[in-house]
Amino acid sequence: MSELRGAVRTVQVLLTITSFEFFGPILRDYSPSHAFNPTWVGHARVHLVWLLGFMFFSGLANLYLIWFRRPHEVRNLWLSVMWQGCNLGGFWVAYALAPFYQGQITVPGIHTHILGYDENVFVFSVLTVVLIAAQLLLRIATVSRDSDATH
Repeated sequence: MSELRGAVRTVQVLLTITSFEFFGPILRDYSPSHAFNPTWVGHARVHLVWLLGFMFFSGLANLYLIWFRRPHEVRNLWLSVMWQGCNLGGFWVAYALAPFYQGQITVPGIHTHILGYDENVFVFSVLTVVLIAAQLLLRIATVSRDSDATH
């Protein structure tokens, strides 16, 4: 039973790390390069601030699911995994479709490179790997718990 608790605690920590991505764009994009960019159509800026608000509240909701929701149930962690998967998946869809809508992942003078990769691609790649690790560990813990309950 303590192994299960340890696995669940590790998943909570991993999901907390990945949930910080909900807050990153607020710090980065509520700036002259995005929300206050005078070359952007005003309606596009409304959509960006709307998205940033959604991400902020999604981040709070995920932290609540991970640490505070009572009773503590593994299904709360599964909900967080799926929610965060939607967030990360949304980035990868935007990245993959960028050539079709003239999207630009790296803006010179604004974005940097980490180990030769655009900062967004690098960070989202790391977060995706961490989320997959959390999901796999949660799956193992869930299977282990279910098999213990039947014996």
